[in-house]
Amino acid sequence: MAEQETSGLQVLLSTLQSSSDRESIRNILQVLTELLSAGTDRRIHYMISKGGSEALLQTLVDSARTPSPDYNILLPLIRLLVKVGQRDKKFGQKALELEALDVTLILARKNLSHNQNLIHCLWALQVFASRVTTGAMLGINGAMELLFKVITPYSRKRTRIIRAATEVLAVLLKSKSNSRRAVNRGYLNGLLRLHQDWQSHDISNDFIQIRRSLLLCLKHITNIQSGREAFLGAQGMEILFTTTQKYLGNQSMDAILSIVIQILRKCYPKCSLPLATASSYYSFSVPGSISSGPPCIINEDDFEEDGEEEEDQDSDSEETKEEDDDLETDLKKLTSKPELAWTEEEMKQYEAMCLELSHNFQELEFKSGDEMSSEEDRGIHQYTNFCHIPIPTSSKGHCQEGDKSPQGLEREDTNSQDPPLKQMKIMKSTGDAIHEKKISGKLGPYLVSNDQEEHSSRRDELNSQAALKEPPWDIEMSSCIYENTFLPSSTRTDETSVTMSKLLESYSMDVPFHNPYTYITKSERTKSVPGFKVLAFPDFWGHHSPPTSQSMLERKHGVQRAKIFEDIQRFIQPDKVMSRVVFSLDEPWLLQTTDATECLKFFSAFESGNLRKAIQVREFEYDLLINADVNCTQHQQWFYFKVSSMKAAMPYRFNVINCEKVNSQFNYGMQPTMYSVKEALRGRPHWVRVGYDICYYKNHYRQNSAAVGSQGKCHYTLTFSVTFPHNEDVCYLAYHYPYTYTALMTHLDLLEKSVNHKKVYFQHQVLCQTLGGNPCPLVTITAMPESNSSDHLQQLRQRPYQVIVARVHPGESNASWVMKGTLEFLVSSDPIAGLLRESFIFKIIPMLNPDGVINGNHRCSLRGEDLNRQWLSPSSQHQPTIYHTKGLLHYLNSIGRTPVVFCDFHGHSQKKNVFLYGCSIKETLWQAGCTVDTSIFTEDVGYRTLPKILDKVAPAFAISSCSFLVEKSRASTARVVVWREIGVLKSYTMESSYCGCNQGPYKGLQMGTRELEEMGATFCLGLLILQLKSLTCSSQFVAQASALLGSREDILGHQFHR
Repeated sequence: MAEQETSGLQVLLSTLQSSSDRESIRNILQVLTELLSAGTDRRIHYMISKGGSEALLQTLVDSARTPSPDYNILLPLIRLLVKVGQRDKKFGQKALELEALDVTLILARKNLSHNQNLIHCLWALQVFASRVTTGAMLGINGAMELLFKVITPYSRKRTRIIRAATEVLAVLLKSKSNSRRAVNRGYLNGLLRLHQDWQSHDISNDFIQIRRSLLLCLKHITNIQSGREAFLGAQGMEILFTTTQKYLGNQSMDAILSIVIQILRKCYPKCSLPLATASSYYSFSVPGSISSGPPCIINEDDFEEDGEEEEDQDSDSEETKEEDDDLETDLKKLTSKPELAWTEEEMKQYEAMCLELSHNFQELEFKSGDEMSSEEDRGIHQYTNFCHIPIPTSSKGHCQEGDKSPQGLEREDTNSQDPPLKQMKIMKSTGDAIHEKKISGKLGPYLVSNDQEEHSSRRDELNSQAALKEPPWDIEMSSCIYENTFLPSSTRTDETSVTMSKLLESYSMDVPFHNPYTYITKSERTKSVPGFKVLAFPDFWGHHSPPTSQSMLERKHGVQRAKIFEDIQRFIQPDKVMSRVVFSLDEPWLLQTTDATECLKFFSAFESGNLRKAIQVREFEYDLLINADVNCTQHQQWFYFKVSSMKAAMPYRFNVINCEKVNSQFNYGMQPTMYSVKEALRGRPHWVRVGYDICYYKNHYRQNSAAVGSQGKCHYTLTFSVTFPHNEDVCYLAYHYPYTYTALMTHLDLLEKSVNHKKVYFQHQVLCQTLGGNPCPLVTITAMPESNSSDHLQQLRQRPYQVIVARVHPGESNASWVMKGTLEFLVSSDPIAGLLRESFIFKIIPMLNPDGVINGNHRCSLRGEDLNRQWLSPSSQHQPTIYHTKGLLHYLNSIGRTPVVFCDFHGHSQKKNVFLYGCSIKETLWQAGCTVDTSIFTEDVGYRTLPKILDKVAPAFAISSCSFLVEKSRASTARVVVWREIGVLKSYTMESSYCGCNQGPYKGLQMGTRELEEMGATFCLGLLILQLKSLTCSSQFVAQASALLGSREDILGHQFHR
C-alpha cells in the first residue's frame, strides 16, 4: 500500500513538471491541494521529502514564462507553494536555484494594479525571503523598490495589499545588506513618515497589523549601526516617543508598544556610567594580592535585540539551563580524592578547635550560666531580651492584625500539649495558619549619621517625659550614634550621649538577643577598610519581625514600559532633567552642603552600607549607583543606605542604574526593605518590604571598555517607588534584611551568656583572623556531660559531628538570618534541641566572609575573590577562613570523625523558596546523557533523605527546586569539595530566596526574618529526623525522639513505631 501511495505521488509530481496541458496541470494541483488540506503536517513533510517543493517551483517557473500566463494555474499553484514552503527550511534556496525569485518579481511588477494576482505574488515573496540569503538576493533584484510602490500613506483601500507588502518588507529587512541598502537609499525616512501617517489617521485602530509591520521594518534597520545613526538623525526617537504617548495605558496596543520600546531602547545612545572609575571606591592592599581581572564580558551584540521584555509571569527555568550546560561527566574527576595538602604538624593546630574531645570538664561543673562580665556589658540586664527563638509556629497564611490561631496557640506558648513537631511545622497538606504573638514592647530611635550630622546645629532639648507617640527630639540628631558614644574615652559631644541614654531609658527593648550597649562595644573592635565611625540605627537599635507576613507585590501591567518611556524622555527633553549630584563618595565635600533643602539626603558610610552616588534627576526621582566590591570592578547588587529630609505622601522614585545580573526577582514580586526611625520610636522597630512600580531592565549604560579589557558590559536598572509615611523621617533602604558582622558578634556574646552552662556546652572560639584583621568566629554546641566520669566523657566524645557554615557571600544576608534561627534553637530549652545536643556536636562558622560583610561587598573578599570558588586550594595567607575551615574538616576526617552533614547557607536571587543543592555522580551522568554501568558503579542515595525530610517539615522548603548535579563551574565550591575530598555524602548548599515562596503554606508571601529564622530552626529538626532514619540510630534515641515528635508516620515512617 505504501509503495502504491509513493508511486502515485511521484507520478503526480512528475506529470506536473512535464505536462504542457493546462487542464491536466489544474487537475493535478487540485488533487495535491485536497491531499494536503485533508491531512496533517506529516503529509506536507512527506511531499517535501519526495521532491514536492522542486516540482512546484519548476511548474511556477515554466507557467510564468509562457507568453500568456494562465492565472487559473498560477494562483492555486502559488497558494500550494506557500503552504509547502512554510514547512520547508530550504525552500528559499531551492527557489533561488530554480530562478523562481526573478519569475515572481516579474509577475509582481506586471500585476501592480491587479490586486488578486499581486497579493499572491507577495505571499510567495514573503516565503522566499524567510531565508536571509534569499532575502538579500531579492533586495539586490529590486524587491524593496517594488514594495515601496505598493505601500502608500494611510488609505482604507487596498489594505490587504498594503499589509502583505509591509510584511514582506519587514522580512526582507532582516538581512543586514538590505538594511544598509534601505539606509543608503533614504528608505528609513520614508518609513518614519509612513508610520506617522498611519499612526495619526488610524484612530479606530483598524489597521494595527500594518502599523506593526512598519515598526518591524524600523526595528530591523536599527539593528545595524548606520541604521541607528540614521534613525537618530531623522528624529526617530522623538517621533516614536510622541506618537505612542496616548496609547501607553491601552492593553490592546501591546503589539505596537512592545516594538516601539525595543526600538527606542536600542537607539538610545550608549554611554558610560557617571562614575570616576569602574573600580570600587575602596581599595585594600594585601601582600601578594592579585589585581582583579576583567569580569565576564557580555558582548553588546548578544543583547542587540531586547526581545519581549514585558514578561508578567515568573519563570525560574534559566538556572536549570545554566546547570545543564557544564555538567561534569569525567568519572575519574567525580570519584577522585586529592591528596591532603596539610602536613601532620599543621593538622595538630586544629586540636585546639575541638576541645570537647580532650577537656575533662571539671571546672565547668561549677560555672553558672548567669555569670556576666561587668565592665563590657554595662546595662546588659536592663536592655537585653534573652528569650530564645521559640519553636516556630509557621504563619501559613497572610496573618492580619487581631487574628487568632485556629489552635489557640501563641508563639511563646510553652504549655501546649501538642507534640513539638506540630508546634514546629503545620504539615503542608493543611492550610491552617498559626499566628505569631504580637509585639508588645516599644523600641527606641534609629541610628546613624555622617560627618555633616556630627557638626549639626540642630540640637533640640530632649524632653524624656513627653508623650512617646510624638517624641520632641530632633530625629536626625537622635539617629546619630558613634561607635564610642557610651565609652569613657568618648570624644563626641556629651549631648549626643545624654540624648541616647535618655532614649534608652524611655523605651523598653523587646528584641531577642540584642543589646545596644553590647553592640556599641563590639563595633569598636570591628575593623573596616574605610574606618567606619558611625553605626546604622537599625543595627544598633535592633529589628523585630513584623507581626504579619507580606505578600509578594503584584506587578501592574505596563509598569516597566512606563518607566522606560520616562527614561527615554530624559534624552528627548534634557532640559527637564536636573542631573544634580547630591551624594558621592568620590566627592566627599557634597556631604557638607547644607543649602540643599529641596532634595533627599543620603549616607552610607556605616557597616555593611553600600551607596556610592546619588543623582537627583527630577524633583522626586534619584539615580543611585552602588559601589563595586572592594578591589573589584563588578558585583554591584547589594545596597544599604540612609535617606532623610523626605516629604510625606510623595512618591519618590529610586533607580539603581548599575546592576549587573540579567534578571532579578524584583520582576516577580520581590520588594526591597525599609526601616523607619519614626516608626521605631513609636514601638515598631521593623525592617519591612516596601516599594511599588518595581521593575528590573537593561539600560543604556555600558562600562568603559578600558576598565574591562573589551567591549563595555551591560548594566541594568532596578527601579522602585517609595511613599514615606512621615515628614522629615530618617529611613534606611536595603536590598534585603541587613545582618552585620557586629550584630553577629553581639548575638554570639548574648547567646553564650544566656545558656545554662550546666546543660549546654557553648564554646565560642576564633577560627582565624581575616585579611582585614577581624576574628572569624567558630562556635561549638553540644550537651554537657552528666558528669566528668570516663563513661560520660566517652559518650560525649563519640557523638557525631554536624558542620554548618554561612555567609561566604556578603550580600546574602538571608543566610545569616537562617543561621540566627539555627543558633538560637540549638541552645534553647526546647526538648528537641536538647536531644540534638545530646546526639551531636555542632561545629558552626556563622560568617565565612566577615570582611566582605563589614565593607558592604556583595560577593567577594578584600582580595576581590569569590571565596566560594577557593575551596580546591585555599591559602592561609589569602583565604584564611576557607583554608582553616577546610583544615578543620580534614582534621575531623583524619581522626575518624567525618561530619554526618555539611551544609553551607546561601541566598538566591533568581529562584523562589528554600532548597538544597547536593552532589550525586549518577544523577549528573544521567542528566548529561551518559550511560552508567550500575553493576560496576553503585551510589548511596542517602543524599536525598534530608531534602525529603525538609520538604515535609519546613513550610518554605521545595524539593522540586533541589538539584544534585555536579557542574564543572562548581568544582571549587564548598559543597563539591567537601563531598569529593572530605567524603561527606550529605554535603549541601542550602539556598534561601531573597523573594518568597510560590508553593506550600507560604505561597504568594515574601520571606521575612521570621520565616528565615524558622527555616534555620526547622533545619535542626530535619537533622534529628535524619538521625532517626539512619541505621546507627539507637533504640533509646528512637524512643526519645518518637516521644517528642509524636505519632507522625508521614515523617517518621512505620519502622520507628516499634
